[in-house]
Amino acid sequence: MKFSFKNDYSEGCHPNILQALLQNNTDQQAGYGEDEYSLKAKEQIKTKMNKADSDIYFVSGGTQANLIVISSVLKPYQCAVSAASGHILNNETGAIEATGHKVLSIETGDGKLRPSDIIPVLENHKNVPHQVMPKLVYISNSTELGTIYQAKELEELSDFCKQNNLYLFMDGARLGHGLTAEISDLTLERVAELTDILYLGGTKNGALIGEAIVINHPALQEDFAFNIKQKGALLAKGRLLGIQFSELMKDDLYFDLAKHANQQAMKIKHALQKKGVQFLSDTHTNQIFPILSNKVIEILSENFEFYVWKKIDDQSSAIRLITSWNTGDDPVNRFIEIIEKEL
Repeated sequence: MKFSFKNDYSEGCHPNILQALLQNNTDQQAGYGEDEYSLKAKEQIKTKMNKADSDIYFVSGGTQANLIVISSVLKPYQCAVSAASGHILNNETGAIEATGHKVLSIETGDGKLRPSDIIPVLENHKNVPHQVMPKLVYISNSTELGTIYQAKELEELSDFCKQNNLYLFMDGARLGHGLTAEISDLTLERVAELTDILYLGGTKNGALIGEAIVINHPALQEDFAFNIKQKGALLAKGRLLGIQFSELMKDDLYFDLAKHANQQAMKIKHALQKKGVQFLSDTHTNQIFPILSNKVIEILSENFEFYVWKKIDDQSSAIRLITSWNTGDDPVNRFIEIIEKEL
């Protein structure tokens, strides 16, 4: 059987989560996220962020989180701004547009947004009331290209958004990986200070399912639960999400799992670098994008599953490799052995 480097959610969940779900399976609890496990998990997250006044809601997946947040925050005539590589533009079947909100895209080489990227968008949308109003800046950390925001970059973006009356929303599907990258100088606490809304991804970091939406801006907290219910995302058995996040927050398991995934990807990256391989983007998270000859890609495909991400020329392409919380040494070493033999 081929080992998959296609994503970081091919496996089920961390054993601690399975054990906790089993151990508490027959307990009778309140529904809709009012169970003791969900309430405990929310307090654990608030403690990690040092944000006692934030509101936290658990939903089942990333697209669901993005759709609920953006459709709840924006008025009908307002829109979101995203990098062209953003998940809401390319991998959510127009979910945001389906709620009636336009997404304005900006081409960036590394998947990140900076104030200088957004200024032209604001300048080009001043024909009031004939154009949509940019109101929310959507970013992800780590990005779809595996890159991350440094503290200074996020601080500058946050200040810019405040100065221009824009909301800053961070998609944190891989936030654990972004924060534990070897070059990262951001903390969860700092991210919470600088964003209006974010979510912590569990699906791609050891949970069966689940994302934790964190609302830091007081004005956006009002009536948010109504939007979750209206979008069909309020689980009667909310305990299933609460138990998982409580386990992930315990003893920093969430960050340990992400760090492991990053380290496994970096082993492959460093082996490729030694062979002179170039990359589509310079990443330090669990996503890497090496550029290889199509012949080598074909050989690797005999043993591993991965996405051919982008055609470079007739002879070469960039592939995407993603490691997970459960990626062991054996597949990583096997991949490196083939690379060392073929390059």
